[in-house]
Amino acid sequence: MKAEIIAVGTELLLGHTINSDAAHVGRALSALGIDVYHSCVVGDNPHRLEEVLREGLERSDLLITTGGLGPTEDDLTKETVAAVLEMPLEEHADSLVRLKEYFGTRPMGPNQYKQVLLPRGSRALPNRIGTAPGCYARRADGRAVAMLPGPPRELLPMLHEQLVPLLAEQTQACICSHMIRTFAQGEGDAALRLAELTGRANPSTATYATDGEMFVRVTAKAQDAAAAEALAAPVVARVQELLGDVVYGVDVDNLESVVVPLLMQRGQSVATAESCTGGLLAKRLTDVPGASAVFQTGLVTYANSTKTRLLGVPEAMLARVGAVSEEVARHMASAVRQRSGSHWGLGITGVAGPDGGTAEKPVGLVYIALADDRRTWLRVMRPQGRYMGRAWTRHRAASHALDMLRRALLGLPVEMTATARGRF
Repeated sequence: MKAEIIAVGTELLLGHTINSDAAHVGRALSALGIDVYHSCVVGDNPHRLEEVLREGLERSDLLITTGGLGPTEDDLTKETVAAVLEMPLEEHADSLVRLKEYFGTRPMGPNQYKQVLLPRGSRALPNRIGTAPGCYARRADGRAVAMLPGPPRELLPMLHEQLVPLLAEQTQACICSHMIRTFAQGEGDAALRLAELTGRANPSTATYATDGEMFVRVTAKAQDAAAAEALAAPVVARVQELLGDVVYGVDVDNLESVVVPLLMQRGQSVATAESCTGGLLAKRLTDVPGASAVFQTGLVTYANSTKTRLLGVPEAMLARVGAVSEEVARHMASAVRQRSGSHWGLGITGVAGPDGGTAEKPVGLVYIALADDRRTWLRVMRPQGRYMGRAWTRHRAASHALDMLRRALLGLPVEMTATARGRF
């Protein structure tokens, strides 16, 4: 089965809203073994939507639209789909009952009522969060359009509880996909290491770079989930073997989702002292559920006076080497560990930019230190090539800190000199 995704909404085209719906739908279709060959965004314009729908129905078996099902005048997805499929809209009794229950004693206007008008012969997809039901409309030739609401909090339950089971009955293949995440590994270097795998069609192996990291996706297709997993598993293991300890997890979200459980397993704690990252490292740690069991203290010592007052960084040291230095990063990590009573301390100081750099200490230079009760490790991010921006530099520095802690917890080598762009 071939499918495509059509996201409806002018706000998506203008960049006011991120189109996360397409990612959610794409993953769900992939897991069902449904091939997605096209995905697009169209504004709230019935003529342009009609054109996209007609083109899609010429080349695909299934179209999935997201958005445009609500009560406002520009919510015209159902009306346009009904016209293209030649399935006139009519009142859906069960959806009307659910809508009346939702409003209770509150008045319900004609704009709300239009949400329960569905293409004749379609199958309603109840919305247990909002007011607009989705629906699945199938043409006589077997080509179908599934319509889902735009807000993710409404789309996700409907997608997984209503549409996925319906589509699962129609598919005869299953796709198994695993993501191997790495840190401090360039995409070009990874592609060379994985050359023996990347030419295969099933399972397929592909490298991707995103958010300052690189990951490898292994995808296998078979008649059922067990067979697909049996194909993918040895390739996933081979990827890990070829890339080594830069791999920090398989099917994990990020570095912090690995580090916090490692700390919990060992009954250990961490504290942070941050300057240029402004608390980002602490935020990422505490984004993980259960972090309160392992995260002791997070200090943002942005000013030199605060570094001295809260961490005891000597004024003479600051005067001699400056805040952005190896010595200060090491002192920050060691001091925050000792003063918080934690097993581990992390310290970050640098020049995040875009201003504030000098010839000796350019924008993008960051020192990251990790301390335990025996020693202190250090990494240095040095700028190389085009400046990637303040947010990128800060996020990258926090990632280095998390990777250092991950490696220390696993007994792996911790220190490396990393460039701000390129391999690291």
